[in-house]
This record gives sequence, structure tokens and C-alpha cells, in this order.
Amino acid sequence: MRILVFSMMLLLTACAVGPDFVRPEPPATERYTSETLANVKLSAESSAQGQSPQQVWWSIFQSPRLNDTVRAALEGNRSLEAARANLLRAREIAGASRGARGPQVDLEAFNARNKYGAAFLGGFELAPFTAYSVGANVSYLLDFTGGVRRSIEQQQALAEAQEHELAAARLAISGNVVLQAFAIASARARIRAVEGILAEDARNVELVREALQAGSAARMDLLSAESQLAQDQTLLPPLHQELSVARHALAVLVGQPPGSWTAPDFDLEDFATISPLPVSVPSELARRRPDILASEARLHAATAAVGVATANLYPQIRLTGSLSQQALDASDLFESSATAFGLSGNLTAPLFDGGRLRAQRRAAEAAQRAALANYEQTVIAAFGQVADVLAALDHDAEQVTAQQRALEIAESNLALTRESYSVGNVGVLQVLDAERQVQRASIGVAAARAQRMQHTAELIVALGGDSPLSPAAAPTGAN
Repeated sequence: MRILVFSMMLLLTACAVGPDFVRPEPPATERYTSETLANVKLSAESSAQGQSPQQVWWSIFQSPRLNDTVRAALEGNRSLEAARANLLRAREIAGASRGARGPQVDLEAFNARNKYGAAFLGGFELAPFTAYSVGANVSYLLDFTGGVRRSIEQQQALAEAQEHELAAARLAISGNVVLQAFAIASARARIRAVEGILAEDARNVELVREALQAGSAARMDLLSAESQLAQDQTLLPPLHQELSVARHALAVLVGQPPGSWTAPDFDLEDFATISPLPVSVPSELARRRPDILASEARLHAATAAVGVATANLYPQIRLTGSLSQQALDASDLFESSATAFGLSGNLTAPLFDGGRLRAQRRAAEAAQRAALANYEQTVIAAFGQVADVLAALDHDAEQVTAQQRALEIAESNLALTRESYSVGNVGVLQVLDAERQVQRASIGVAAARAQRMQHTAELIVALGGDSPLSPAAAPTGAN
């Protein structure tokens, strides 16, 4: 009979009430957008598969200064430091929860002075006495419903979620650093182009003024030239403000006050040209993006919480034991006659709690449904983000081609105008105007190239730090 009871207890101990977590299947979609994108193709394989892509994805742009800046941000950013501390906290809580599976042993020692009342002893009066005791108490919760195991599972899942949240924060910080570096490079390129335009405007004003003094130009021509110079001068302050904002944002990302840290002077030529390669399919994205993985881990924790709430509906059995030395004199504590022990089994079962435990279980089930909905929404939002960036990259390719074509036409027009000027067919003002058109087209090319690089970085971040792109052999100057 004892063997039968023991076997039944072992079987009960091996089970755990509540639902087992099943990893959700990603949506069965095979594409990110409804449009056919000319510059992107999907593949079930990833070019960075088998590596740790989030560690190195920014190196795809082959810029040592960018690599140094990203590393500085990952070391100095306070948000990342907080995320690392939260991860450590979650891991320690999970470790503490695992301790509940084993016996709990406490050392106890006391010294007490007692006096019992005569009425308590049936009229017999006992003189005051001093008692000494030292020993150990052991207790063990027989986890036959698996409530302790579900609690451990819950805390481990929360620690896993925190680990993925740290990865997501790291990815976001590195992505923002890259974007601000591109913003600095773009602003500097456009500032140089505008400064070239202003120099041509100033030369134009001087030439018209000389022509006016010589009597070969009208006062209206001078006013027109000065008006053009004043109008183009308004282009520069917003660009300087854009550059300052990007530099300040980069300093904050690095974890430094903008007044005590100077951002590198990035240029577009610092970054390698990027060529599109296969992009992983949506199902792979759901297994890679850290925010999706964090949401999945929170769903796991919510599922385990249902098990905890279910286990609370069942009886609990706690085994306790004590072994101590007790004596009325401290010198007698370690005599064999001072040994005392106790063994007990305690069963508690909920009989009436006003519906509290069942309400808690229903609340846990509702929280599980909410976690599942949040997971599904996170996946859908991630797919939408990737779709937006893919479409933007597709249009960026068209924009860069168009801007480059405009620059080539402007340069050809400038060459013809200069040739015409050399034979006396056009005046110098036409040459200056053609030079200004080249400068304006250069601004468009710089803006288009910077936008394409920004969207490239956004795509890598949206794909969870994977690098579906590879650098071309030519530098960015060769479009």
C-alpha cells in the first residue's frame, strides 16, 4: 500500500496543470507588399544566416568612423545600460524562482525566559525558567500540480523577453546612429553644393555690375542678379540647422552632452554603395526580429501564468521537519538527551474564497489572449514596416536614376555653353547660369543618394539586424 501511494505521488508530481506553451506559427504570407518590386527579391535564405547579424550589421557600409561611432553608442548609451540592468534583474528573479523547487532549510536558534501561569498548568505553579534551542527546520512543497514549475517557466520566459528587448534596444540605437551619420553626410553635401551656387551668384552679381558700369547692362539686370543671390542665401540656414540637429542627436545617442562631444564630419563618400540582394521571406522575419521574439516570450509567460493560477485551485501538500537541541541550560544543549525532532505533513485546500481563485484564473486566461493578440499585432506591424521600406527603396532607385540623369544633362549643357562662349555665341551670364544648374542637380543627387542609404539602413533594422545587402566594389561616388 505504501508503494502504491508513493508511486501515485510520483506520477502526480510529474504533471503540471494548465496549458503548455506552443510557439505561434508565423502568418502564411510569402511576400511583404502587394506590388511587384523591381529591385527586391525574396529568398528563404538570409545572407547573414548562421552569424550574429545584430553585432555587425552597420559594417556593411565599410566606414571605420561609423563603426567607431556605433561602438561608442553601444558602450555609452544610458538606455542600453538600463536595458542591461533590467535583463540582469529578470535573470536573477528567474534564478530565485528555481530555488522554490528544492527543500527550504533554515537554521533557528533562540534563548527565551518563560513563566507559565498557575491556571494554565491546572493550579500547579512553575518557577520561571530559561530555555535554549538550536537546530534546523526543513520544509518542502510537494509540487504535484506543477504550480512551482509553471512559476519558474513564467519567470524564465520573462527573462527571455527582457533579453530580446535588450537586443531590440541595441538594434534601435545602432540604427539611429547610422541614420544620424547619414543625415550629417547629406547635410554637409548639400551645404557644399549651395555654397557653390552662392559663389556663382556672387560672380554673376559682380559681372553684371561691371557690365552696368560699362553701359552694356541695365539696372534691372543687376537687381535680378542680386535678387537671385539673396534668394539662394535663404537655402543655407535651414541646412546648417539640420546639420546641428543631427550632430546633437548623435551626441545624445553616444551618451554625451552635445556641448562636450563633437560628431565626426561624415561625408557620403565615406560609405560604400549598396546593391540589393535577396531579402528573407516573412516567415523568417518572425523568427529573427527581437521585438517579435520578445512578444513571443511574453506570450509564453502569460501561458505559464494560467498554469500557476490553475494550480492554486488544487490542494497543496507541504512536508516539514525539524531537528534541534533543546535544554534548560546552555551547557546541556549538545547532550544526547537534548535532541528533539518533528515531522509533519500539511494539506491545505481551498473550500470557499468568494470566487477569488477562479477569477484570478479567468484573468490569467484573458491576459494570455491579450498577449497573443499583441504578438500577432507586433508581427503585422513588423511586416508593414518592412513593406514600407522595401517600397521606398524601390522608388529610391528610380529617384537616384532620375537625379543622376538630370545631373548628366546639366553637365552636358554646361560643356556646350562653355564651347559656345569660347566662340562668342553666348555671354558669360549664360555660362554662370549653366554652372548653377549643375550645382542644383548635384544637390538633388546628394539628397537622393542619402535617402537611399537611409532607407537601406532602415531595411536592415526592420529585418532584425540581418544584412540582406552587400557592398558593391565601387565607392559611393560611382553611382
